[in-house]
Amino acid sequence: MKYRVSKNDVIFYIINTLVMLLVVVSTLYPFVNTLAVSFNDGLDSLRGGIKLWPRVFTTQNYISIFSTGTLPHAFLISVLKTVIVTVVNIVLTVMLAYTLSRKDFVLRKFITTAFVLTMYFNAGLIPGFLLIKNLGMYDSFLVYVIPGMISAFNVIIVRTYIESLPESIIESCRIDGAGDFTICFRIIFPLCIPAIAVVGLFVAVGSWNSWFDTLLYASNDQNLSTLQFELQKILSSTFALQGQTVAEAYGSQYSKSATTTTPASIQAAATIVTMVPILCVYPLVQRYFVGGLVIGGVKE
Repeated sequence: MKYRVSKNDVIFYIINTLVMLLVVVSTLYPFVNTLAVSFNDGLDSLRGGIKLWPRVFTTQNYISIFSTGTLPHAFLISVLKTVIVTVVNIVLTVMLAYTLSRKDFVLRKFITTAFVLTMYFNAGLIPGFLLIKNLGMYDSFLVYVIPGMISAFNVIIVRTYIESLPESIIESCRIDGAGDFTICFRIIFPLCIPAIAVVGLFVAVGSWNSWFDTLLYASNDQNLSTLQFELQKILSSTFALQGQTVAEAYGSQYSKSATTTTPASIQAAATIVTMVPILCVYPLVQRYFVGGLVIGGVKE
């Protein structure tokens, strides 16, 4: 039996394809343009007109970034911070979500309500700063880890996913003598990989892109500076340095590249550097992302 495509179907497919192509082009163009500027001669970029391909190709922008002595160390701090925060957040989220998914847990409703309230109410910036300082985490690496150990939104996603699993799985494990830790990490954890991938991606991207916490709590210690904070300092100085060479603006550390780099070109190169790690991680979890988000957010 042949399937006949109606005229309306053909029109829909054409319009849908054109719209999707427009979305793809609109999404990719800023990235490709930034990539082109990062590989283009800085002084030549000031003329404008750089679209999808560098007009005067050079790698001096990237050489200048990694020759400053600050960004390489800041990059390592950002990687270490992101990995630790993501791992700790996932482990604690799964443990708490599993606990709150148990109907026999007495404080289930109370704790769930308390967590949901944190999504609507916040103490504010000043009380948060005073709390961090009084806890001794100011200018400490712990300020990157402890405040981001748990998220109410992530707990709700994983808890809902766990509740969608057959209860008979957990009951059979209990009959075999398994305890809660065994069930959580050896049974529930592998079954929740799609939801965990969603949560892990949210946490990793948020932690990797964060720079405001460094500004508030660790700006006095250069050893705790993150790549994003260093990038933000470059972005903040871009407007003030417009029309100057990097050597004129920053001093002798850029003197070797004074004729080929500008704040705008350094900005583009630094932006690409911060994007690459996330672009490498996302394809690994993309196949879990949509399914995990949908299943974790819907309860039958």
